[in-house]
Amino acid sequence: MTEGRGSERTATEMVELLPGLRSFARRFDPNPYNIEDLVQETLAKALANRDKFREGTNLKSWLFTIMRNTFCTKYGVAKREPLGSDDCVAAQPSISAPQEWSLRAKEVARQIERLPLHYRSAVQLILIEEISYEAAADRAGCPVGTIKSRVNRARTMLETRLGEAG
Repeated sequence: MTEGRGSERTATEMVELLPGLRSFARRFDPNPYNIEDLVQETLAKALANRDKFREGTNLKSWLFTIMRNTFCTKYGVAKREPLGSDDCVAAQPSISAPQEWSLRAKEVARQIERLPLHYRSAVQLILIEEISYEAAADRAGCPVGTIKSRVNRARTMLETRLGEAG
């Protein structure tokens, strides 16, 4: 492409082809941001290589070819290169030190021991032995609602004593 009138005409044609380029880009990716990036990259490559465009040939086909090749190159690179790194610390889950869990478990056990007997029994049956409310009520010799109430009150007491109330 020669500088001057041909260059101006080609630049004007490129602007007129923007809606068509965006439409073509939607075939590759539905994300509007990625579409705009692909169109922008296509135009940047076309302008950088405008000396390779032959006046009188189909500019639309030339731009669409650049876009397709750009997308295929990006897709191929993205497919070969996994996101992140295996040794990336941010990808590793955060786990508290086992000592903290051990101390916390001992503190919970101490606070359960400090509960009144009827609350402690309800917690033992429902939360520790994991039996049903009905079975716990039978073993405690009281209505199901009473067991539920005791467990709820025990939880509230434990949360308060352990500083978890909120």
